[in-house]
Amino acid sequence: MLRIGIDTHTITSHFALPLLIRHPDGLVVEMTDGTAEYNAAYRHHEGFYYDLGKVAVQRMTTAHAYELRPDQASAVAVTPGWMRSEDMLEFYGVTESTWRDATARVPHFCISESPAYTGRAVTALAADPDVARWSGHVVSSGQLARVYGFTDTDGTQPGCWRYLVEVQDNNLPADDRGYR
Repeated sequence: MLRIGIDTHTITSHFALPLLIRHPDGLVVEMTDGTAEYNAAYRHHEGFYYDLGKVAVQRMTTAHAYELRPDQASAVAVTPGWMRSEDMLEFYGVTESTWRDATARVPHFCISESPAYTGRAVTALAADPDVARWSGHVVSSGQLARVYGFTDTDGTQPGCWRYLVEVQDNNLPADDRGYR
């Protein structure tokens, strides 16, 4: 977990950052799991090493933002929500067009989002001439969707991390109304 969760980010940064600072307005986007607020509590369901790996990416983003500022570059960490990746769709025996069928088995999957949603979040950041306002922060795809106005492939704006805190973590019945 440490090698995958920390070393990969560190090694990539070691080689990529010297290339990035050659161009003003460069942007580093780290991918993580969980907003800063969500990760402030120990993620006991996943365990120490997973928790450490995700918090390390957040801290790395803070450090990169500080160190890249003189080079007019920014560092932002983006967290997707519950992804409808190919592996997840296969695991639940559904496709992108039938993904809601998985909610019969896992009701909270109703808040899931496609990988395209995260891609749209990164694209919006990269196109923002004022991207430096996000530098050093962890932002979610749902948070960025509300700011930049993009949607997921189904036309909704899933807000997974707010849903997790307000619904799933409180053991409430699955209901994505007001969160998509």
